[in-house]
Amino acid sequence: MSDPANYTVGWICAVETEYVAAQECLDAEHPRLAAQDANDNNIYTLGSIGSHNVVIACLPHWNYGLVSAANVARDMLRTFPNLRFGLMVGIGGGVPTKQDVRLGDIVVSSRNYENGAVLQYNFGQTVQDKAFRMTGYLDAPPLLLQAAVQQLNARYRRHGNMIDKAINAILERNPRLRDEYRRPDPATDRLYQSTVVHRATSYESCIAVCGEEEEDLIVRTPRSEDEDNPKLHYGLIASADQLIKDAMVRDRLAEEKGVLCFEMEAAGLMNHFKCLVIRGICDYADSHKNEEWQGYAAMAAAVYAKDLLGTIVPTKVAAERKLGELLGKVYENLRDVQTLASETRHNVGELKMDSHLKKIRSWLKPPDTARNFNNARTRHQGNTGQWFLNNETYLKWKKPYLKGAKGSNSFLWLNGIPGCGKTILSSSVVADLEQSAALSTNLIYFYFDFNDVEKQSLENAVRSLITQLYHKRSEVRAEVDTLYSSCGKGAQQPSIAELHNVFLRTLQHAGEIWIVLDALDECSTRDNMNGLLPWIEDLRKSDLHIHILVTSRPEIDIKSVIEGWAGKEEIISVQGQPVENDIKSYVQAKTKLMWRWKDRQDIQQEVETALTKAHGMFRWVSCQFDSLDKCLDPKSVRKALADLPRTLDDTYARILKAVPPEHLFKAKRLLQFLTYSERPLRLEEAVDAVAVDIDNRPRFDTGNRMFVPEEVVQYCSSLISLVRKNDTGDGTARMEIQLAHFSVKQYLMSDRLQVDV
Repeated sequence: MSDPANYTVGWICAVETEYVAAQECLDAEHPRLAAQDANDNNIYTLGSIGSHNVVIACLPHWNYGLVSAANVARDMLRTFPNLRFGLMVGIGGGVPTKQDVRLGDIVVSSRNYENGAVLQYNFGQTVQDKAFRMTGYLDAPPLLLQAAVQQLNARYRRHGNMIDKAINAILERNPRLRDEYRRPDPATDRLYQSTVVHRATSYESCIAVCGEEEEDLIVRTPRSEDEDNPKLHYGLIASADQLIKDAMVRDRLAEEKGVLCFEMEAAGLMNHFKCLVIRGICDYADSHKNEEWQGYAAMAAAVYAKDLLGTIVPTKVAAERKLGELLGKVYENLRDVQTLASETRHNVGELKMDSHLKKIRSWLKPPDTARNFNNARTRHQGNTGQWFLNNETYLKWKKPYLKGAKGSNSFLWLNGIPGCGKTILSSSVVADLEQSAALSTNLIYFYFDFNDVEKQSLENAVRSLITQLYHKRSEVRAEVDTLYSSCGKGAQQPSIAELHNVFLRTLQHAGEIWIVLDALDECSTRDNMNGLLPWIEDLRKSDLHIHILVTSRPEIDIKSVIEGWAGKEEIISVQGQPVENDIKSYVQAKTKLMWRWKDRQDIQQEVETALTKAHGMFRWVSCQFDSLDKCLDPKSVRKALADLPRTLDDTYARILKAVPPEHLFKAKRLLQFLTYSERPLRLEEAVDAVAVDIDNRPRFDTGNRMFVPEEVVQYCSSLISLVRKNDTGDGTARMEIQLAHFSVKQYLMSDRLQVDV
């Protein structure tokens, strides 16, 4: 049995072809682990390369991309506490630039003069808007690996890389791998002009489909015997959660950013799983993809990784910081990656819209509900909410109706106190339904939002639901197109009555539909005769095949209306032991991220014990963690735990009282703006708002702007939050400041706000 504490190098592969190549490069394989963390879902191959003990893991089958890579890295760190750095080794799509990248060559992530070694970008935005949405440059590899790359490169320049010879030796040793991993015929390395596209409907070879006409190919001079083949290239690697198959896109990104290679996993690792990315080139990131070069490219990358480890002295590795010390950051990075992946999936769905679909969207102007969904999923913790998804009542609501049954509707109302996690729970429902291929195309949802005036009316909710149906279900489009034409092809806006009528007709054509509506209490038009609640009642009583799930606080008007027509079994209160168990899991996870106390089990236990008594309020727990983050020693932690506020009102009052006197005026100004504004403030607006000084001349001086704009939230943290808005209309993203929770706005507008605050 092998001791996980003995391993210092983590090697991650994406596909089985890469995994086999990695195993073949081990000098010796070790026995299986003596023990593995209970939450670690990886399967490992253990071994040594030279004096280094190496652990190799592969992403789950058919589960590629940023999120999967981040999950594998996170789990690896759970079991192997002494890892110092990682290697992400495998295949990628090459960019045929002036560096003459060819199939079988190797690209090693290397930073340029001022940026990182890996560029993260959103592929969905790329294709739709013909402009790249850069998420950012990620950390460069550790200095130890950068130095090793330089040393190995110097050796290769003097003596050649011998990689092809090493591959042949491996295949001589294991003839079973020859067919898959030997170097293909050079004639199969065809580089087509960027304008030549392989038909998506054809699975024949490129020779059969695209031909070998000289004008369609880029002819390159064969490499001489004095040149390395494969050749090493060092530079920027682009990483996204989608496979790129577009030569025009490839060339633009290469020209703008100097990218040499495209792949799908590194962005999930770089910032908090310090690693080097090594990619063997198996295609040219265009439509002419095939599998001929995958085996050789994977083996070439693995052989290079082995060579690299051979240049590193083991004592130098031992001196590096343990990656396990960054585990809390890995959790945060995983959430960021999951958010990016989720946003990418939503954006990629948008790619399917043709010009007419875009006209319909432009005409209806629906608020973007994906933003609320993504924000909620980012805040979702582990398996919380599973009690509801496994609940018999929910499963009955979710179940499709029997064919031929008339009016097979279902309804659920989830209600609960402020901050109990209703929005997180509704987002879990949406995610659960989206995972089902049969249900995802029949799902529409809307989040009412106190922070956004565009998401506070029934009219805009209906606009959003119609647009979602139009996008997902082609059979409903005729009804919407008729209304579009009657409105002068989008020149005029439809009336509310017309919107309601066309929505009902689209439901009739759509068949069975699942509708999720979150935060009814944040809708400003919920209780009048033509408002939200009567509308929901009409849907519930219709002969349509619809399943409606709504969430809200148990406000008197909502409670009295819904209880008037819904059965007791259709009303679920979000409270009791299941919620307490979720809060306990949430507290435990958050406690592990308190890096200051990672070695103090006693402090962690005291925090868990105190904060699990949250009376069903996740929001209360979140605020207390914000407060504890400011405690610098055990005494201050224990003092804070001994004097916890009992309610959200008490919590908010204490937060305001704790604002330093020199910040109080600016904190009040921010809160006033956010409480009474119809929309969140853009980050630059918030910065300018606090920079205004009405007692002096000039009242506004740009020199008084904050040096770090994002720090504006520190004036009253816990009460306001910084969020990213992607649906700006011009293909860009911006940061906005908003109140952190609806309960904050209600508190600030109520007579409960203490006079001395």
